[in-house]
Amino acid sequence: MSRVVEDRSGTTEPLWVNPEYGTKVALADHANITISDVIAAQERLARFAPLLQKLFPELAASGGIVESPLLPLPPEVIAADAADGGTFWVKSDHQLAVAGSVKARGGFHEVLEFAEKVALRHGLLTEGASYEALGDSAARDCFAQYEVAVGSTGNLGMSIGIMSAALGFKATVHMSSEAKAWKKRTLRSHGVTVHEYAGDYGLAVASGRQIAEQNPQCHFVDDEHSTSLFNGYAVAAFRLRDQFAALNVTVDAQHPLFVYIPCGVGGAPGGVCYGLKHVFGAAVHCFFVEPVDSSCFLVQMQNPDQPGISIYDAGQHNQTIADGLAVPTASELVYPLMRERLSGIVVATEDRMYSDVWRLKSMAGLKVEPSAAASASGARALLGTEAGRNYLQTHGLQALLPQANHVLWTTGGALMPTDEYDALLIAGEEADRRLAA
Repeated sequence: MSRVVEDRSGTTEPLWVNPEYGTKVALADHANITISDVIAAQERLARFAPLLQKLFPELAASGGIVESPLLPLPPEVIAADAADGGTFWVKSDHQLAVAGSVKARGGFHEVLEFAEKVALRHGLLTEGASYEALGDSAARDCFAQYEVAVGSTGNLGMSIGIMSAALGFKATVHMSSEAKAWKKRTLRSHGVTVHEYAGDYGLAVASGRQIAEQNPQCHFVDDEHSTSLFNGYAVAAFRLRDQFAALNVTVDAQHPLFVYIPCGVGGAPGGVCYGLKHVFGAAVHCFFVEPVDSSCFLVQMQNPDQPGISIYDAGQHNQTIADGLAVPTASELVYPLMRERLSGIVVATEDRMYSDVWRLKSMAGLKVEPSAAASASGARALLGTEAGRNYLQTHGLQALLPQANHVLWTTGGALMPTDEYDALLIAGEEADRRLAA
């Protein structure tokens, strides 16, 4: 099998349109995921809000709710003529408090769901009692008997590790070779045990799972199969709906919404897409964005008869500046749910991600990591390629573009050390000049 995509300066399109989008794909009920589970996750996060406010002073202003702002985006970040295509926004999950990434909602939710189960098992919660009591010494002593572990390239590990340690659990993160050193340092500063691996994300997850299985008191957060993570991620759709309502922004058949979400294994973007399709139906069009040589979701979507296919099978090498997206295989849980819901997948080159780190800072004042900057390639591909124009034409959207809204979903970056970020900006400005030449 040849590489799925190559140099974007050639004739190969960066946008792949899903031929099964909008169809009713016959799938087994493999996960039993329903929107009621997402609503339950939203309610659980609300129950824990008083405790989170107590544990993390930075959540005082939000009353313990972890949510990111919806910010206007200058269209010139995308292209000089992008304003003709509608209004642009950034769902700035790089600014999510505490963990600083899109993984916060799902990661926090799974840890909190586990804490709730442990607390109920040990009689730490009584009917009508505030969850704030789970921050007391009795609860922490109880939680200390348990371990929470996860395999991660970085961002999920940050959310799982920080929340677990804050509650009093033993927290362990198994980190792949792609993980940034500063993320490991941050975790260790919170009292999290970090195991480092020379191999990729798949090895870190497999090793972490194997070790966790030997400890009956350990809860392993399985990014590839976790419904709890998925439901927590999907809560974001309800939050975005409310933010649009507060801004008097309409999303309907005449005012389409396009959302571009960076994708690694697929859990976070899949959860967001699932929630958005429930909230907005056919009015929303979701596109994942992956690095050109770590496009595991694209490889899986293009090969539906080969479950578990790897990017290595497609000739990709999994080396990318977007460490949060460096994943070799797509989530077995999420992929089937996306077959009829996902509009398409965009691949981003390394130069484009470097360039967009710089463009988002210089033109919009946003500090994002390359994984987050990838979302800009999504909007650029939809509006500026033949495949994108064909998609718009096929779905009767071309004439509606002036009244459309575009959301670039960011993933992380606000917690990045200054020296590392400054180096990215220098490289990004150089990449932008190359692309403009």
